[in-house]
Amino acid sequence: MAMKVDLGQILQDLENTNTLEELSAVAERLRDALKVEHLTYHWVDGAGDQYGYTTYSDAWDERYREKNYHRIDPVILGCFQRFHPVDWKSLDWSGKVAKAFLLDAQNHGVGNQGYSIPIRGPNGQFALFTVNHSCDDQTWKNFISTYGRDLILVAHYINRKALEFEKDRQPDCPRSLSPREIDAITLLALGYSRAQVAHSLTISEHTLRVYIESARSKLGAHNTTHAIATALSRGLIVV
Repeated sequence: MAMKVDLGQILQDLENTNTLEELSAVAERLRDALKVEHLTYHWVDGAGDQYGYTTYSDAWDERYREKNYHRIDPVILGCFQRFHPVDWKSLDWSGKVAKAFLLDAQNHGVGNQGYSIPIRGPNGQFALFTVNHSCDDQTWKNFISTYGRDLILVAHYINRKALEFEKDRQPDCPRSLSPREIDAITLLALGYSRAQVAHSLTISEHTLRVYIESARSKLGAHNTTHAIATALSRGLIVV
C-alpha cells in the first residue's frame, strides 16, 4: 500500500461499463490495484431495499441483510449526518449494540480499518462507497493520505454509473420548495438555531415549524438534518 498506483485506466474502465456486472469486475481490479481487502458500494433506499456491490463474503452480505444491520450500522448512521469522507475510527463504537455489530462484522472478515464516502445524488439519493482493510493505524493513515482524493472521484463515478443502470430505483421527481421554505432551510444549514431563524425571517417559531415540516414532506426527508442534506444535494439551497 506504500507506492501509489495510477488509477487513470480504472476510471476509464468505469466510464465504459454498461452493467452492474461490468462495474463489479472493474471494482475488483480497483481493489487489487489498491491492495486492500474490500470495496463496497452500498445504497439503501427509502423502502429499505439495498442495492450495490461488495467484495465481502456472501455469508456477511446475507447476514447484514437478514439482520437489517443498515438500521444500526454506525458507518451508515454516522455518514448520513456528514458530507465529507469518514474514517471509521472517528465514529462512535462505544454502545452495546455497536460493539456487538462490530464483533460480528470482524468475525465475518471485515477489516479493522475503513474509509467511507457519503454520496448524495439526485432527488435525495444517498449511498456509500467504502474501502476496508486490516492494518495498523499509521499504515491506514498513509493510505488515506495517498488515495483520499482519488477515492472520492471513484465513488462518484460508481454512483453515477449505478444510477444509469438502475433508473427505476431513482426517487420520484421532487416537489419544489416555496421561497420561505428555502429561506428557512438555508438558515438552518448555516447553523442558525430555530429561534434565530424565526427572528431573521420575522415569523413565529410555530410558523417556522410549519415551513420546516412542509419542506421535509416535499423532500421526503426523515428529519430536519435529512431535509437540509437533501436540499443541498439537489441544489435547492446554496450555503
